[in-house]
Amino acid sequence: MNYIGNAFSLGMVPRELLGQVRLSLCEAPDVSGLTSIVGHADTAAVLGVPLNRASVTLAQGDVLYVAQLQSGRLPEGCKALPEGASFTWIKVTV
Repeated sequence: MNYIGNAFSLGMVPRELLGQVRLSLCEAPDVSGLTSIVGHADTAAVLGVPLNRASVTLAQGDVLYVAQLQSGRLPEGCKALPEGASFTWIKVTV
């Protein structure tokens, strides 16, 4: 399964798969076809994905694209990235 999220936790990976997790920087993915696990409403709006505060356990072969906001928090009700804000994209592969 391929996901898009705004955070990553080691708790998302079963203990037996922890040694198989790879993190890498990547370009922004095409969000169509990705399952959203973005749990912050303003971040979901900016990314153009549904808000979904779901807990996920990643399995072998899963990929999670994490949008890591640079520059603090988004202003409440934000629908676009404010000037000076950006996302760093991290690809988590199991």
